[in-house]
Amino acid sequence: MKPLDVDFAAPGLARSLYRTRPVAWALLAAGALLCAAAGVLGWRLIAQQRAHQGELALLQQRMGTRHVVRVAPQPAVSQQQAGVVNGAVMRLNLPWRALHDAIGAATPSLVALLALEPDARKRTIQITAEARFSDDMIGYVEKLKQQEMFAEVTLVRHEINEQDPNRPIRFQIAARWSAP
Repeated sequence: MKPLDVDFAAPGLARSLYRTRPVAWALLAAGALLCAAAGVLGWRLIAQQRAHQGELALLQQRMGTRHVVRVAPQPAVSQQQAGVVNGAVMRLNLPWRALHDAIGAATPSLVALLALEPDARKRTIQITAEARFSDDMIGYVEKLKQQEMFAEVTLVRHEINEQDPNRPIRFQIAARWSAP
């Protein structure tokens, strides 16, 4: 027959200490040792820090200076260099994705894009394209005007490419985009 674990004692500190398992006592002892080790290590680090601060104060006193900070002079930037840097930053901050999406949504398959030349200062973009028929060119300009990205779209010039046997119409569009 198995022994029964019957305990009629009232709950209390003595009963809890008696029923605590050896593993719990071992974990408690290990935790106490770790806390004591951390306390001793912290005390040593604080003592070392105070010693180093004392040495630093002694060295500063010997040198006769307190926290001397030397700042290197900043090189002067000329107006021309500032203009070049600002221009590069403006070109990097172009809304490329929005421009690409707007132009791509308006470009039919009958129109071939040849070049996109943005001007960040004027917020304009020059689009060079080719189409086989003038109706495709006019339709493309109208589709660009319908895009929300562009505030103003203008057909700047067009010409027939005589050297090509298909004689496509090469045209240039100037579009000004609105602020995103």
